[in-house]
Order: sequence, then C-alpha cells, then structure tokens
Amino acid sequence: MTDTAVPTLASRRDAVIAEHIAAECAHDVERALKTFTTPHYHVFPLDIDAPGAEAVGGLLQAVFTAFPDFEFVADRTYHADAAVVVEGRILGTHRGEWAGIAGTGNHVDVATCCIYHFDDDRLTSETVYFDHATMLAQINASTS
Repeated sequence: MTDTAVPTLASRRDAVIAEHIAAECAHDVERALKTFTTPHYHVFPLDIDAPGAEAVGGLLQAVFTAFPDFEFVADRTYHADAAVVVEGRILGTHRGEWAGIAGTGNHVDVATCCIYHFDDDRLTSETVYFDHATMLAQINASTS
C-alpha cells in the first residue's frame, strides 16, 4: 500500500516559512516576496509598517545592505490558529548604514521573534520583534 497522506496545515505553513527564511538568508528579495500572498511587514522595534511588495522589498534590501551577511537562524516554532511564531536570532556584520549609523564592522547576534500571519496556508504578513537597544549596543552605536 502506498502512503497518500495529505500534508497537514502545519507542515504546509512550515514549508512556506522555511522557503521565506531561506530566501532572506540568500538575500533574494524577489524570492522572499513570492512567499507572501500580499507582502506586508510590521517591524515593531523600528516602528515600521511596510505594506506591499515595494515597501517590503525596500525594507529587505536595506537590511541586506546594512548587514551583507545577514542571517536568521530559527530555534523554536509554535503553531497557532492563524499564525506561526518563530523564535530565533538575527546574525550579521554591520557594514552599511543602519538606523542612521554608518557601518562599524561589528557583529550582531540578537534574539528575535517573528510572527508569520496566515490565511489557511497563505502567508499574509510578518511581524518582527527584537531588542533594538541590544543591536545598537552590539554595533557600538552608543559611542561618545
């Protein structure tokens, strides 16, 4: 007998998130945008609401410019009715402007929580939380 099991909603959502994270880690903006039905980012530490492909693409490009070796490493995943929460870490080296601060060459490793919002198995938006004060301290932004 062959196994004809249908993938669960959780596994379909996990596949979308895995592709989204892989695209971001590859710095492939177009590929990341394709994981959304309608791209939309909320980045609370920076008070950014980026609706639409152009806004999300610009935001991602700014991150990849500031941190050319940007990587998000997922540690834990939690499933909810309309969302998947992923705890992880943002890693990278500050080489370009970030929050008005020129590249310092310092490495960042910041705990991050991403909430991926879904309509069934379609990614509709991502909400990102991280400690921006820790990031700024790691890039040595508070020099005086």
